Amino acid sequence: MATVKDTTGTPKAPRKATAKAAAGNDAPVMNGVPMETATKDGEGVRRRDFIHIATVSFAGVGAAAVAVPLVSQMSASADVLALASIEVDVAAIQPGQSIKTSWRKQPVFIRNLTPEEIAEANKVAAGGLRDPQTLAERTQPGKENWLITLGVCTHLGCVPLGAAAGEVKGEYGGYFCPCHGSHYDTAGRIRKGPAPTNLVVPEFAFISDTIVKIG
Repeated sequence: MATVKDTTGTPKAPRKATAKAAAGNDAPVMNGVPMETATKDGEGVRRRDFIHIATVSFAGVGAAAVAVPLVSQMSASADVLALASIEVDVAAIQPGQSIKTSWRKQPVFIRNLTPEEIAEANKVAAGGLRDPQTLAERTQPGKENWLITLGVCTHLGCVPLGAAAGEVKGEYGGYFCPCHGSHYDTAGRIRKGPAPTNLVVPEFAFISDTIVKIG
């Protein structure tokens, strides 16, 4: 009896398609990866890099655009710069008289002290004052008769009386703030009332015998 040979057997596993076959017969292969795929991946990377750079650049431009108006707002305006200093002719102010002027939108008192007012201020022991200062510390050498202060009470910012003719000068012959009763002497020093410190002396200098520059 003839023997029939079994030809079925275990089928061989089909060979995996090569990268070249997967990409097509004409697609070159680089390091086992079809060049077409590598190119697409490279383009993807470059596209992401471009988007990232563009985003950062846009953010930088935006920050600069915000910074420019901010710096402009912080810069002093023209009117403020114009008032950074003022020059006042004091030739017409007689001993015992004072005037009011304005500097940086604040009132300023300029007072020509009499010899008696100077003596009154100098005889006070500065060490016993609430805000110890001598008249010499509040005036300039050779110009001790010229007392220049801000016309702003150091309690709550009111404008004291005493600079204009006929105004109440307080118990110490200087300035008086009627709002809460602060009394300043002829050197503009606090002597009575709630004000914590003397009237502020701004920066000033005489640029001639009769012209004073404030600020």
